[in-house]
Amino acid sequence: MLASLFAKRYLFSAKSRSVINLIAALSVVAVAIPVAAMVVLLSVTNGFEQLIHRSYAVFDAELQLRPVTGHTFPLEKIDTTALNQLAGVHGWSAILEQKVLVESNGHQATTTLRGVDDRYPTILPLNEAVTVGESSYRLGELDRVILGHALAYELGFRQLLGARVNLYAVRRSAFSTMLPFSNYTAKQNLPVVGLFSVDYGSERDYLIAPLRLAQQLLEQPEAVSALLLQTDGSEVTRRALEELVGADFRLVEREELHASFYRLVRYERWGIFFIALMVLLVASFSVVGALSMLILEKRDEQRILHALGATDRFIRSIFRREGYLICALGGVIGLLIGIALCLLQQLFGLIRIPTNGFLIDRYPVALNGGDLILIALSTTLIAWILSTMTVHNMIKSNKRI
Repeated sequence: MLASLFAKRYLFSAKSRSVINLIAALSVVAVAIPVAAMVVLLSVTNGFEQLIHRSYAVFDAELQLRPVTGHTFPLEKIDTTALNQLAGVHGWSAILEQKVLVESNGHQATTTLRGVDDRYPTILPLNEAVTVGESSYRLGELDRVILGHALAYELGFRQLLGARVNLYAVRRSAFSTMLPFSNYTAKQNLPVVGLFSVDYGSERDYLIAPLRLAQQLLEQPEAVSALLLQTDGSEVTRRALEELVGADFRLVEREELHASFYRLVRYERWGIFFIALMVLLVASFSVVGALSMLILEKRDEQRILHALGATDRFIRSIFRREGYLICALGGVIGLLIGIALCLLQQLFGLIRIPTNGFLIDRYPVALNGGDLILIALSTTLIAWILSTMTVHNMIKSNKRI
């Protein structure tokens, strides 16, 4: 307690203003700036991660049921009656996916046809993804299709009015080299009623159409590729599903479908953190200079304290606490500044994204309590290491003088 009082007096006393106090104040600023930068950088990373996660949630179900072998299976292999009766399952939808060729006005592109049934909008919020036109892919008996913005641009669409496409799929029967056009099934003059916006990969690689149309085009009248499931997310429900479908099927979570993305985000997060931590470490060396000069200036006071019976351990604890205090002030100020900047960005969007083609027009930020604790612990560790090493070496050197 007494050592802490000495440390506070050296830093805050109005009678001890000197160049050393100015250096100590600059050291506080030097710690605060990288701490604030760490808060902002990690919060922006969290914001982009949540943004992409929400985009995936619009297009990919939280849980999918897929066959262990092969790409399709007959829907009758699943006991849908029992599936509907599972307490933790809130709904399901069948889809059929396969690569097709899409053509319009002389432009061609390969994409994945996603045939969806009438339950699809109850599992995934398709109306939120469709930003232009309609989200209804069936009008009575009329089949219609929905494209991604990127695919529509590649096909040369400049407006949705009157847009139509032709779809071609490789025929599953015998392949003929003499009559190549007979190797493809076709659905022609299908109206495009909407454009969806998720992420570039999904917008380019997917086309949404009714399940019936997809089964006819792909010549698989009873087949589906997966069941999209909406569940309560509990482990009990997952085990019940596994028991229901048996060993021929597997449950795939949304994170597994985009494992490379989430792995990249983790690497990026730790990369940003360690780079910012190195900047903080370098900036914190100003504390070393401030402590060194303070120890040299207070040599006379140290002799007086020794004469009064103070031990070297007590003297070292005074200056160690001085280093802790400087880093603590810088850390708290940095955290407050970083949190304030993030809140201002959330509320007012001060920094905009200079493009019209992105999902949002401002940089997303998301504060995370775990990040703040990690930053605080890192700052504490750096303060302890630098203060302990500096004080130990300087006090030892002073005794030789």
